[in-house]
Amino acid sequence: MHKTTTSERMKTMKTEARELERDARAAMQAAEVLPDARPRARELTSHADMLKAEAEALKGAARLEDLHLWQMEKSKTTKKGTRSYFYWMASWREGGKVRHVHLGSCRKVDRETALQKARKVKAGALGLSKN
Repeated sequence: MHKTTTSERMKTMKTEARELERDARAAMQAAEVLPDARPRARELTSHADMLKAEAEALKGAARLEDLHLWQMEKSKTTKKGTRSYFYWMASWREGGKVRHVHLGSCRKVDRETALQKARKVKAGALGLSKN
């Protein structure tokens, strides 16, 4: 997966969860001496579990963000000369293959609309849509 804002948030959450789990293990070891350490260890463990669950929930959003939007140029030669046409394409991985999707003409569709359309098509292709 490429770097996206959501994947970076996931990575940060998982790192923080690992640190909390490490602190919870230390608190459980200290619970033999300090009576207040056991509830603190449980609190740290529950917070770490919550962070892991949030990171797992963001996995679908990170997959949707991981797509490549680009312009394709098509040249046609006629009696009057050569004309170039540009249209939006999106690419992403499905399993071991790269899928390319045509999104529309650059004259009719702006970048933001093409990006929204690409995410909608990718969500349907990956089975992440709610429809």
